[in-house]
Amino acid sequence: MFTRSLEKAREAYKNKDKKASISAHSKNVGCKENHKKGGEYLKSAVYGGLDGIITTFAVVAGVAGASLSVGIVIILGFANLLADGISMAIGDYLSTKSEREYHSSERKREQWEAENYPEGEKRELIEIYVNKGVPLNDAKSIANIISKHKKAWVDIMMVDELGILDSNESPLKNAIVTFFSFCLFGFIPLLAFVITSMFPFIQSVQFQVATILTGLTLFTLGSLKTKFTGRNWIVSGIEMLLIGGLAAGAAYGIGILLGGFA
Repeated sequence: MFTRSLEKAREAYKNKDKKASISAHSKNVGCKENHKKGGEYLKSAVYGGLDGIITTFAVVAGVAGASLSVGIVIILGFANLLADGISMAIGDYLSTKSEREYHSSERKREQWEAENYPEGEKRELIEIYVNKGVPLNDAKSIANIISKHKKAWVDIMMVDELGILDSNESPLKNAIVTFFSFCLFGFIPLLAFVITSMFPFIQSVQFQVATILTGLTLFTLGSLKTKFTGRNWIVSGIEMLLIGGLAAGAAYGIGILLGGFA
């Protein structure tokens, strides 16, 4: 239970509103802060989607630059979509799993040290607070109080000594979210070419349609990043649009240069 609303506090800070900040920290708005279920996987969804749409559009741009047929674009696009999607998912699974194993190992070590050499751990805690600018006597008092509560002691040592924040993310769920996000957003650059294969009369503008769809999606995903970066959504969206455009432009140029070998 907290005597403040985190969302209101963030909004007050964003607007530099002192009165709103005071209201956000009022006991009357105190509540238990819980992340929405699945919210911890937003990062995997956004970054998986960004990677999917950029890499797939780069393939599409390269093939289009080489003036190859729609069939080639679709085949290479879907092959890249599946292969890279699996690769991204495996990478996310292994990195999340390794991170959790490391966190668990370090927590067990800190617990063992607190139980078997509490004097040394208290000395480290004192040094941490002294380095933060807390006077020595106050730091000793804080360390004496904290050391009476083992779980809180270990939690504080994990953060302040090792810089480790516990995470409840599931490696498997992270991998699944990354894969489906990669494939879902990566399909967007291919959509225009799939539609063209069914309606040949729009074939002349297929790449332009793919470019517009990709640009809009890149901007949207870049804007969504601000949910966990705190940046301005317009700046973030434009930045991602430029990065995707740079990758696609390079691929398109290579396609033109090497088109004669196809």
